[in-house]
Amino acid sequence: MSIPIIDLAHLNSSNPADVRHIVNLIREAAMSSGFFYIKNHGVDPAIVERQFALAKKLFDLPDHVKQKYDQSHNFSHRGFEQIAAQKSDIYAKADLKEGFYCGKNYAEDDPFVLARYQNYGINQWPNEEVPETESYCQEYIALMNGLCEQIMQLLALSLDLPQDYFDESCINPMVTLRLLKYPPHPKDADENTFGAGAHTDWGSVTILAQDNLGGLEVCLPDGTWIEAKPIENTFVVNLGDLIPRWTNGLYNSNPHRVRNKYSEGQPRFSIPYFYGPSYLTVIEPLPGTLKQGEQAQYSVCTAGEHMEEMYRRTFDVKTEDLPVLTLA
Repeated sequence: MSIPIIDLAHLNSSNPADVRHIVNLIREAAMSSGFFYIKNHGVDPAIVERQFALAKKLFDLPDHVKQKYDQSHNFSHRGFEQIAAQKSDIYAKADLKEGFYCGKNYAEDDPFVLARYQNYGINQWPNEEVPETESYCQEYIALMNGLCEQIMQLLALSLDLPQDYFDESCINPMVTLRLLKYPPHPKDADENTFGAGAHTDWGSVTILAQDNLGGLEVCLPDGTWIEAKPIENTFVVNLGDLIPRWTNGLYNSNPHRVRNKYSEGQPRFSIPYFYGPSYLTVIEPLPGTLKQGEQAQYSVCTAGEHMEEMYRRTFDVKTEDLPVLTLA
């Protein structure tokens, strides 16, 4: 099994069969690995390359500047992430990556900001040191947001729901743009060392731009790990944990990890965009996903409750909080 490449060139075709073909491919991918590539997505490759150039410039800043904008200063984790600040897999070592987090700009008196909802915090822009940071990131966020809205509409159609079914939940979505830098994988690394440990994403959809070095690995439903190799002018799309919750397990959010071991000593850069519904959206089985007499696999929650719990687990994990493993 491989990760499919889905061509969006005919997304606006007047022929319903063209759109249905795309929808069917997404349904197949969602029911297997939860991963797929998209090409002819409408985003100018020059904008993506500009974002990678920005990432390199930001990570070249001296440590004292990064500390000035460190995510610890911000309740919503906006700003710079130090190496080993996150533990994606609680059974592995802390992640060997550094990052810069940002999101949509919100006013300080926005109700969601005042409520301190996760993903609605105030950004920390190093505009004094890298003046273009804010404008470049906000333009990229707007483009990714539009693409995620299209994917959510395609997911709705794939579930035999109206195309606009998710539109209301997308009015004020939870979004995070991350610029990531992975140092070369240590030559003496043990089996518990990763750039990002095995994990699933938390929201609805992730759109990933990766450089040409590789390193992303995806776990297939049978437990096999495969490389998600870079393909020019494509994005890697994967479904987050809210999609299985919404579809009662029909669609999958599969584990993935990163090991920068193919780059011949070069740092690896990637740019994931994480997209989820509005914080207060109730997540329960969608129409048609819960058969008569069948019980829901997941408890009902809001998207925000789910997101807060996931941040707590991966950024604030303590030894006493680790689950107990029962060995067979």
